[in-house]
Formats: sequence, C-alpha cells, structure tokens
Amino acid sequence: MTEHETEPTVGREQTRDDGAQVSTGKETAGAHEAAIPELVIISGMSGAGRSTAAKCLEDLGWFVVDNLPPALIPTMVELGARSQGNVARIAVVVDVRGRRFFDNLRESLADLDARGVTRRIVFLESSDDALVRRFESVRRPHPLQGDGRIVDGIAAERELLRELRGDADLVIDTSSLNVHELRAKMDAQFAGDEEPELRATVMSFGFKYGLPVDADLVVDMRFLPNPHWVPELRPFTGLNEEVSSYVLNQPGAKEFLDRYAELLQLIAAGYRREGKRYVTVAVGCTGGKHRSVAMSEKLAARLAAEGVETVVVHRDMGRE
Repeated sequence: MTEHETEPTVGREQTRDDGAQVSTGKETAGAHEAAIPELVIISGMSGAGRSTAAKCLEDLGWFVVDNLPPALIPTMVELGARSQGNVARIAVVVDVRGRRFFDNLRESLADLDARGVTRRIVFLESSDDALVRRFESVRRPHPLQGDGRIVDGIAAERELLRELRGDADLVIDTSSLNVHELRAKMDAQFAGDEEPELRATVMSFGFKYGLPVDADLVVDMRFLPNPHWVPELRPFTGLNEEVSSYVLNQPGAKEFLDRYAELLQLIAAGYRREGKRYVTVAVGCTGGKHRSVAMSEKLAARLAAEGVETVVVHRDMGRE
C-alpha cells in the first residue's frame, strides 16, 4: 500500500450524524421524509493516503465508494436518502483514475449545495520526494506519467488537482508520518458525535526545514531574539517555562500575541461565515525549537479561550 504516511498534526474534528430532513418528492402520500446523507469527498495526490483515509471511514461505519465518477455523486446521495436511514454517511474517493469525468466535479458540487447536502472535501497532500519514494517502493508507475518519469506524473496531477485543493475543507499533509498516524488523525476528525464550529491546529515549525504544506496562515517569530544564543536556555525548548518567559518578555512579543490573537478572531469569524471548519496556523522560527514553540502554546491557549477547539503540534521540535 502506497498511502502510508501522514502529517503529525492530530485534530479533534468530529462528525454529525443528524443529516437534514427533506422530501425527495417521489414518496407516496403519508411517507416519511428522506434524510439526506452526510457526504465526504476524499481526493488528493496519488500515493498520499486516499485509500487509507477511505478505509478508516469505512471502519467508522461510513458507506465508502472508491473511484466514483464525479457526475454520479448526486445519484449516490439520492440513493442514500432512499435507504430509510441505513446510509446516513457516504464517503466518495475521487481521483485522477477517473480524470475524464473530473470536469464534472464542480457541477456535481453545485448540485449538492442546491440540495442542501452537508458535504466536506478532504484533500490528501504529500511532498514530491515522499511520493516518488512510495511509488518506487512498490514499483508502480504514476497513473499520469505515461512514457515520462514519476515526477512528470506528479507534476501533471498537482496541476489537475490545484483548484480542488483550494476548495478543500481539510488538507492533510502525509509527507512525514505513517499509516497508523493517518488513521489516528482520521479517527479524531470523524469518529465523534458532535462538531464544534471551528477547529484549529497551531503548528510550530523551523524555517530551515521548510514551510508546512498544509498551513492556511504562516507567521514568523524570527523578529524576536533567539534563546539558542543564551547558553543556559539552549538545551531546552519553548515548552520550558524559562524559555517561554524569555521569549514572551522580549520587546514586542506580548504586543504581537495580543494583536495576532485579535486578528485570528476576525479571521475565524469569517471562516465560520464561509463554512470553513478547519484552519492550520503555522508559527515559525529558525529551527522550530524555542520561539515558535513558546508562541504556539500561548496562541493556542488564546484560541481555546475563545471557544475554538485547538490542537498544538510541534513539527520540528527535537529534530536538531
């Protein structure tokens, strides 16, 4: 199985089972209204973990359809609505194997929105290096490489999926973790019974290791003095109280925390209005050990105090 790694970010996203009640217009007199199933569309890069994500939802009781042509998604939802509640949650895997139907996806999504279907798009992302390793390890060609190289197929697929990635409700970067961690993340996202309005992941990282691919917002802490150059603080991390106090007591640190927290409140309100349920805020410094870690912890506490379900991830802490 090529889909075997995932970003270490583990959220607490949960899924509602109480689908909206509507009439199909095809029932006999006196029949009950049909419950529209909840829908998750799983897509993303080949080799990034789509099959693992789909299998996890299947284990959670979702009705999963792999490689369904996008034009048939509304039909699948309609069939689920006629199941008398037996199919309350449907997950559909859409990928480049059905690329001749891919242009129909936007039309199908518009149709679903018009019907009042609660739907989410989960996009599985991964770095080129990780994808190449996965395809080479199983000695399989990329579905779009043709007579070219694996990297040519990956580039073509990224371009094809670019717009869909931008529309995704949840982007999961699977570059650095394994299949078990991906399953744990999907469990955390979809296994529960209640869904808060907005969920945030606050991720510290080191710029020298690259930007997080799945970040919605990125902020740079390198305007603050680096505790690395303080000998007594160097061995510790931003989780240590002495390091955290050193960072927060620097000129501009508390002002930044206050104003950025206010800005996130404004952004969160807009996300809620637009129906966006997930946001990843990436906080960076040079190595992802001191400043970004300390500020991520404080920022996450501010978000949690505002009622945003928040998870903190320190991507590069301990990597040096």
